[in-house]
Amino acid sequence: MTLKIGITGGIGSGKSIVCKVFKALCIPVYHADDSARTITNRNPQVIAQIKEAFGNDMYVDGLLDRPKMAALVFNNPDALAKLNSIVHPAVRAELPVWLEANKNAPYILYEAAILFESGAYKLMDKSIMVTAAEEVRIERVMQRDNVGREEVLNRIKNQWPDSDKLAQADYVILNEGNAPVIAQVLALDKLLRNEQV
Repeated sequence: MTLKIGITGGIGSGKSIVCKVFKALCIPVYHADDSARTITNRNPQVIAQIKEAFGNDMYVDGLLDRPKMAALVFNNPDALAKLNSIVHPAVRAELPVWLEANKNAPYILYEAAILFESGAYKLMDKSIMVTAAEEVRIERVMQRDNVGREEVLNRIKNQWPDSDKLAQADYVILNEGNAPVIAQVLALDKLLRNEQV
């Protein structure tokens, strides 16, 4: 049975870069957040639930109005929890099909921003936390998204603190300038290829 590894990290931690390194090593990566975007636009049951919970005007020309939804949930923990309760079970329901398609891989990565918050880590055999100092993360997101410091801090506030995630993670990758990511991924890849379920 293929080993299932959850990988997560707070906003600006650089987990996408880390996943790209794993992909270069021929490790399949399931991007839960990308899957969620697709599901919110294509899954009729999910669309109906979102409209019921948040109103028909959340969809424009058949597509979820992401900026509008983001503005609503980022400052409303109850709304965010409601949205997650609709979307994440649908994302997880797609995983078995994807796993079957990648059953010959030495292991797979399940990449999710809220791996621990959503409970998805319970479906995994192990978990990886990508981390960086908060100031590094803030600078990265400000540059990447062309947003102000206050907005980045608001986004960070809506995620679990790194300390909570680190307490639950099996492995940690430090993604800062003085810690070469590729060397850390190579070492972890070697270890995971020898792991057994």
